Amino acid sequence: MDYKSCEKLELNKVLAICAEYAVLDGTKEGLLALKPSGDLAEVRERLARTAEAENLLYNYGVSGIEFFDDVKDLLVRAKKGSVLSCAELMQVNALNRSARIAFSSVSAVKAEEIPLTSEKLNKIYYDRALEDDISTKIISDTEVSDFASTRLYEIRTKIKSLNARIRSKLGEYLTGDTAKYLQDNSVTIRNDRFVIPVRAEYKSKVRGLVHDRSQSGATFFIEPEYVLELNNELIALTIDEKEEVERILKSLSSRVGADSERLIADAEILYDIDGFYARAHYAYATKSTQPQVNGRGYINIVKGRHPLIDKNKIVPVSIELGGSYNFLLLSGANTGGKTVTLKMTGLFCLMAACGLFIPCASGSSVAVFKQVFCDLGDSQSIEESLSTFSSHVKNLIEIVNGVNADSLVLIDELGGGTNPDEGQALARAITEKLLSCGCKGIITTHFTPLKEFAYSAEGIENASMEFDSATLKPLYSIKIGMPGASNAFAICRRMGLDESILNNAVNYLSEGGRTFENIVRRAEDSRVYADSVAAENEKLRTELKEKLDEADKKVKALDKEREKLFANAKAESRRIVNERSQEAEELLTEIEKIFSKEVIYESDLIKARTLKNKIKDAAFSEEDAVVRPVQYVKADAKTLKPGARVYVEKMQTAGEVVNISLAKGEAEVLCGSIKVRCKIAELMVINNGGQSAKSEVKVVRKLPQSTPKLEINVIGLSVEEALAEVENFIDKAVTDNLEEIKIIHGVGTGKLRSAIANRLRLHKNVKSFRSGVYGEGETGVTIIKLK
Repeated sequence: MDYKSCEKLELNKVLAICAEYAVLDGTKEGLLALKPSGDLAEVRERLARTAEAENLLYNYGVSGIEFFDDVKDLLVRAKKGSVLSCAELMQVNALNRSARIAFSSVSAVKAEEIPLTSEKLNKIYYDRALEDDISTKIISDTEVSDFASTRLYEIRTKIKSLNARIRSKLGEYLTGDTAKYLQDNSVTIRNDRFVIPVRAEYKSKVRGLVHDRSQSGATFFIEPEYVLELNNELIALTIDEKEEVERILKSLSSRVGADSERLIADAEILYDIDGFYARAHYAYATKSTQPQVNGRGYINIVKGRHPLIDKNKIVPVSIELGGSYNFLLLSGANTGGKTVTLKMTGLFCLMAACGLFIPCASGSSVAVFKQVFCDLGDSQSIEESLSTFSSHVKNLIEIVNGVNADSLVLIDELGGGTNPDEGQALARAITEKLLSCGCKGIITTHFTPLKEFAYSAEGIENASMEFDSATLKPLYSIKIGMPGASNAFAICRRMGLDESILNNAVNYLSEGGRTFENIVRRAEDSRVYADSVAAENEKLRTELKEKLDEADKKVKALDKEREKLFANAKAESRRIVNERSQEAEELLTEIEKIFSKEVIYESDLIKARTLKNKIKDAAFSEEDAVVRPVQYVKADAKTLKPGARVYVEKMQTAGEVVNISLAKGEAEVLCGSIKVRCKIAELMVINNGGQSAKSEVKVVRKLPQSTPKLEINVIGLSVEEALAEVENFIDKAVTDNLEEIKIIHGVGTGKLRSAIANRLRLHKNVKSFRSGVYGEGETGVTIIKLK
């Protein structure tokens, strides 16, 4: 890999940003030194591990790697037998704990979901017993816990007791007859022994050992004879404590030394895993996606964004390369984004080769190349006495000599920096050489002959960065198949260059160059306009489709509502017929009882006549029903007028004519809240008078006022009919302000009772319901409490 090209494409800057998401210092160093891989299998493995890390962090909530310092040197020392300090043991323990947490944090995740990460973590070793011992025995960077061992606890308990005794004895000196000889009433320590401050003129009055004198000579620090033995005992205990602490540290260090090689291996594994966690964090922060990678040189970037440009300012760019053509000749106006696009393409390939996701839309593809060559910008070198052109030539020589079919070549302004005629000739020759090598690449140019060459040559395709000639602003989008005009004069005019200079410059253009640029500019303007029209048409098509979908939904809703109304009407008719039939049967039964008597009195005849009248009242009469003939006449273009009521056969509903198109033989009909367009031949005009081709009779029943019903009998009805009856019964009960009603459904197979119960659970007006108890009908009835 040409690492100078990696630096020119600013891969190092991307890796530096990615390294900031790493937890461990060793990981940061590794990411900064990371090199792109040219091996397809390795690149795929890197990207797969980044995807696994992203899954662990953002789907399973894994916390990542816990921090630890670089302890390799400490582990090597421990292996050689050195005794580590408290602070050093705590640093080693941080590594041991981090290894345990890294392993256990993914224990709940199935290995098949993170196979590569699981393979790494399965190699991790940790000593939980050692971790617990160090955590409990070492309580700070300088202190061992009193409970680190039984002997240490006993020694420190004795030391505390002895300290208390010594201070108590010295306290007698501070408050007794000797207090007048003291400089102040305090106990201090000199040479690890308790002493009292005695005035110089009274030092002979206090028997004991002199340990120190103040700088002024006015105070002597004397260890009283009485506490001399106690201090000796304290020194002995302190030595015992130190030895016990050393023994504890040596024991822990020995255990660390035994595990040193495995802990060193743990550190390398954790650096590696932390590196992929950092890649996953970077992908999330930059809204990057996992690209598809291939080894055939195919690149297809969809809405790519250069990661080093402010995401609020960058315009996404899409580019394709390596399919039907190997090279793109990218042209267009200055400041139009050619160089950024060129650098982005190379950078994305390098990022993927490092296992980094790229900031683009999903479905993007990049290729894995053995070498990436680039020649960008002003590369003049004062130290090497190279001009801008000489630097370009040096880079081009390295590219031409090192390129092969597995290379990606990126050249900005090929042939620039010298005489235009010679430059464009050189550019064409180098382009032909690169095409013959089978490599892939992008070349940016302003040379018209090179654009013309790309039209006829195999393996190379013109492409242009779009430019709005009306506003003189770049559009930062690529169009494949057509070169772009440089628009140098337009840009100079926008920036304020004198118009007379521009006019002279136009006159100095060659006729061929002027014609070609004009053709390209007009073609570009036409294409931009065509694209805008196509976008507008697509927008209108989408809106129309949404409106049609909405109309279809409304039609379907109306159909369902109509079916529901038909079912309810059918159920209501059957209910009325059943009620009337039942009433008539009851009345006839009473009449039969009357006439079955052996002796019939006048009162019996009156009663029978009364019952007969009731039967007549229960039947339909002329006053109870109004018969209205509804007539339909076939519609035609001559008789149909706006405002006419018509019947739409296909929808089986009535509507009102809004508008008529005689030329098309169509009419616009308003059916409820929906406007539909129908053929006139498909409509029937509703006409209540005269002859009709089709008629039907609607019977409107005038029901007599009755007292609210408290129960309903649905035995013998189908489930669908019974549910419709129940719905109507509940609605009627609600309007009658009833609190409790009864449904009689019988026992049977239980299917009807179950269907009614399911409907009641979802009914908005039902507060609760239950089966009947003894005396109410038990499971053959359902009692309902209404809201």
